[in-house]
Amino acid sequence: MARSPRLDAPLGRGTTRARPTSRDRFGRFTEWVARAMGTPAFLLMLTLFCVAWILWNTLTPDHLRFDDAALGFTALTLMLSLQASYAAPLILLAQNRQDDRDRVQIEQDRQRAERNLADTEYLAREIVALRMALEERNTQLVTRDVLRNELKALLAELETADEKHGEKLGAEKHTGGAAS
Repeated sequence: MARSPRLDAPLGRGTTRARPTSRDRFGRFTEWVARAMGTPAFLLMLTLFCVAWILWNTLTPDHLRFDDAALGFTALTLMLSLQASYAAPLILLAQNRQDDRDRVQIEQDRQRAERNLADTEYLAREIVALRMALEERNTQLVTRDVLRNELKALLAELETADEKHGEKLGAEKHTGGAAS
């Protein structure tokens, strides 16, 4: 029976968790090997292994030995060569994965730096705009005060002129009305 597609999930995605691919699993394995080989514990274990191998093949009776000291421990040399031949590529694979992660991280850092620069430039423009608006506002306040004082002075002059003109008209009326 065919299962009908669910409408609440995008196509190609099921409800089960996607299992990591074998390539990713192998990549994690290579990183584990590289991390393990770079530890003092690994070096100590490898040294103990070699010492035990040499001691076994030199101190035990001949019928229990499996690697001849007279031939230069050929089997031990082959074992260490085999270990090295697998270790080098695994370490290189782990380094390649780390390089890929570093490349992605550098790109993300670059994008983050670009966003921060754009945000900083935007904020700088906003601060400049606010400063200009404040300067304009302060200039307008000074201009209003000066204008207000000038208008008061003109009003006072007009009132003085009206009083003088009113006195002059009153005097003419007074003299003109007595003569008639």
